[in-house]
Amino acid sequence: MNLKNLHSVFFLGIGGIGMSAIARWFNHIGVPVYGYDKTPSPLTEALEAEGMQISYADDSNNIAEPFKSSGADKLIVWTPAVPQSSELYKYFEANNFDIKKRAAVLGLITRNMESVAIAGTHGKTTTSSMVAHLLKHAGHNTAAFLGGLTQNYKNNLILHDEGSTESPVVVVEADEFDRSFLHLHPDLSIVTSIDPDHLDIYGDTEQLMEGFAAFIRLTHPDGKLIIHQNAYEKIKQKEIGTTPIYQYGLHSGNIHADNIKVGTTSFTFDYVAEDQRIDSLVLEVPGFHNIENALAAVAVAIHYGLSKEAIRAGIATYKGVKRRFEKIYNSDRITYIDDYAHHPEEIKAFLQSVRAMYPEKKITAVFQPHLFTRTRDFASGFSESLSLADEVILLDIYPAREQPIAGITSEMLLPEITSLNKGVVSKENLLNHLHQNVPEVLVTIGAGDIDRLVKPIEKWIRDDKE
Repeated sequence: MNLKNLHSVFFLGIGGIGMSAIARWFNHIGVPVYGYDKTPSPLTEALEAEGMQISYADDSNNIAEPFKSSGADKLIVWTPAVPQSSELYKYFEANNFDIKKRAAVLGLITRNMESVAIAGTHGKTTTSSMVAHLLKHAGHNTAAFLGGLTQNYKNNLILHDEGSTESPVVVVEADEFDRSFLHLHPDLSIVTSIDPDHLDIYGDTEQLMEGFAAFIRLTHPDGKLIIHQNAYEKIKQKEIGTTPIYQYGLHSGNIHADNIKVGTTSFTFDYVAEDQRIDSLVLEVPGFHNIENALAAVAVAIHYGLSKEAIRAGIATYKGVKRRFEKIYNSDRITYIDDYAHHPEEIKAFLQSVRAMYPEKKITAVFQPHLFTRTRDFASGFSESLSLADEVILLDIYPAREQPIAGITSEMLLPEITSLNKGVVSKENLLNHLHQNVPEVLVTIGAGDIDRLVKPIEKWIRDDKE
C-alpha cells in the first residue's frame, strides 16, 4: 500500500496518544483525516484545530461523506481501545474497508526509513523523546512518533525536513501492548525494561518475554541493541538474534553513570562507556530513572556522531514529557509533581527519586490504579511501592477498556501499605482532604483520568498559598 496515494483516512480512536501522532502525519502530507473518539479531550480539540474532522458519536448514520463507500484509496486506522462491537467498526468491516491496526500503519510509514525503536514496559516515552530531542537539537534530520506530548515541541509528532539532503532518522516509541512493536523494522533498538505487565494480553510473564525477544530479533543485525541490564538478565536465555548488545544501568554495565548529584531542580551525572566519557551532564528532569533513560539516549546520539558539546547542550535543554515527573508548582511551602506511573516498578522509581530530592519533607501520594486486572495482578507490588510515601490517598480504579472484577477495588491495597496515613478518597472529595491535611510535597500518580485533577489541584494551591 502506498500511503501517499490515499484519498482519505479515518481513525477509530483518534484521541489516543499514539493514534493522534499518526493522524497528524497524514494531515501533514495532505491526506484528509477524519476520526471518532468516545469523548472530547484537549488532544482531540487540538486535532480539530489542525483541520481534522472528528465525531464523538458511535453512529454509522452520520458517517463522513468520503466513507459512505469503500475503495482502495481509503484507509481505516483502528486501535483495540475501540471494541470491535463498535457500530462504526462493524460498519467499516461489513462494507469491506481496509482496516489496519495503528501499529501496522506505523510500520508501513517507517518501513523505508532508518529507525530507532524504543521499547519497554516503562521508560520508553521519556527515552524516545530524549533521543529525538538530542538528534533534533543537534541539527540531525529527525522525525519521531512519540507516546506523550514533549515539553520541548508541544507535540507527539516531530517532522523531519523533507527538503534536506540528509536521510532522516525516525524515532519510534515501540509499544508492547497487543504486540504492536512486532510491526517495526528498527536499525537500532533500546529496551528500557521488561517487567510483567499487560498480562491480560500476553497471558503470563513467559509470553511477555517471548514478545520482547521477537521484537529484539527484528533489529537489523548490523545495528545495535541498547538494553538495560535488568532487562537483559531476564531475556538473555531467549533467542534474540545476533545484533551487537550494549548494556546500561545506573551504576554498572557497558554504559553507566558516575558522580551523580541530586538537586531539587536537576540531577547532574557523568556518562561513562567503555570508549567514551562525557562529564557534568545536567538533566533538568529529575529522577534516577531519568538518568538511566538519558544514558540510553546519549548512546544513540554517540552512534550518530554527535559531539560531546552537542550532547551536553541537548541534555541541558531537554524539558521532558507531559505527565512524566512534571513539576506543576514549587515554593518553599509546597511542591506539586504529577507523574504517569501506573506500574509498581514505575511508582517505586518515581517515589525513590522524590524522596532523594526532599528527604526531610512529608510526601503525600495520590494514586489512581489503572485497570482492574493490573490492580489484581500486582496488588502487593503497588502496596510496597506506595509505602515509600508518608501519606497515601487512593482513588477508585480507572477501568479504561475493562469491566469491573468482583472483589478488585482500591481498598484491597490498603492492608499492605505501611504508610501511617492512608485511605481511599473520592475524586470529588480530594481537594477538601488535601486542604485539611496540608501536604508539603504532593504527587499525583496514574494513567487514568487523574490528569483532569491536575488543574484544579494547581488552582487550589495557588488560591490557598498565594
